[in-house]
Amino acid sequence: MEETIKFNTALLHSNVEGDKRTGATLTPIYQASAFEQESAEKLEKVFVNAMPGYSYTRVSNPTNTSFEQRITNLEGGISTVACASGMAAIFNAIMNVVQSSDEIISSIGIFGGTIGLFKDLEAFDIHTKYVLQLTPEEIEKNITERTKVIFAEIIGNPKLDVLDIEAIAAVAKKHNILFIVDNTIATPYLVKPLQLGADIVIHSSSKYINGSGNSISGVITDSGKFKWNEKQYPQIMKYKKMGPYAYVAKLREALFRNTGACLSPFNSYLNCLGLETLGLRMERTCANALALARWFETCKQVEYVNYPGLESSPYHETAKKQFHNGYGGMVTIRMGSKEKAFQVINNLKYALKVSNIGDTKTLVIHPASTIYHSSSSTEKVNAGVYEDLIRISVGIEDIEDLIADFKGAIENS
Repeated sequence: MEETIKFNTALLHSNVEGDKRTGATLTPIYQASAFEQESAEKLEKVFVNAMPGYSYTRVSNPTNTSFEQRITNLEGGISTVACASGMAAIFNAIMNVVQSSDEIISSIGIFGGTIGLFKDLEAFDIHTKYVLQLTPEEIEKNITERTKVIFAEIIGNPKLDVLDIEAIAAVAKKHNILFIVDNTIATPYLVKPLQLGADIVIHSSSKYINGSGNSISGVITDSGKFKWNEKQYPQIMKYKKMGPYAYVAKLREALFRNTGACLSPFNSYLNCLGLETLGLRMERTCANALALARWFETCKQVEYVNYPGLESSPYHETAKKQFHNGYGGMVTIRMGSKEKAFQVINNLKYALKVSNIGDTKTLVIHPASTIYHSSSSTEKVNAGVYEDLIRISVGIEDIEDLIADFKGAIENS
């Protein structure tokens, strides 16, 4: 991010090339599966990454490149790979550096889909050690010579626990373990993890980056600062000649290309549009979420409200220390029973019953019966999921209307 301009200006004017041939201010949608080169010799070089260019969209595409460059600029990394979904991004980011018998250390309070993926990796003898709280002390207890990744969400979903990025980064650096973070909920509007010591940052860009709920996608951004060595990461050594680009070079030449995890050019275009209003949307979303959470605190029918912006949150001080401009757009409330939670959800007029987050509209869901339906009772509690819990992804509606909507829904339940 350029030092001389602020967040919203940079979103609109930094690393935005458009199309110089036509004067289009946005890079067009290159909806092509393959690209012709002027000679067989040039196609050979492009195909083996010996020169810049495009050969096949599964490998790279000009519209995707435009989106990737804007994310790289936004997060302050050196390179980004855009994937077909957030889950594809997590899978590729981790599998790029682990192999059979390796271990991952993670907080237990991560998204249920990520826990499901980590279970799938057990078939390949890649195991995850979960800790209740991802603290330096807990990480030190669980590190072994097989630990290759520390994985965490900046804001847990739906636990809303807040990661102390610098503290965990210090432990990861001490042991030279790759530190991968998911910044989907916080977004770069609140915090840029690479500046605080994270090595790789992931987004499910289907959420706040896109902002309108119209595209599934994910991104992986590399800081380029990790110190690779042969003993811990032998599979990277072939690419060490690429210097700070070793991680992305391996990813693009091998796993990402071979798994076909590429993003649709059309979705990249929609994400570029969404990016331009990220700052404005997050400003309104954060303000609405804080106001709604404070109103919930005054509502006697709500048994518990959780939001990092409230002083009652055990993570408030951590959030206050490292976040800028707000505390995110996610709020959870507990209503006393599953039946009561369902009644509140069904009585809402404006909030939509949707499993996504990060839309312009307010979205609600009952996590225990949906995104955590296959989790055990212990896994649910560890993730902050209870039978009476409602997760709210706060949108950009007028706050007076949102409060009135929830007030009416609760009173009529």
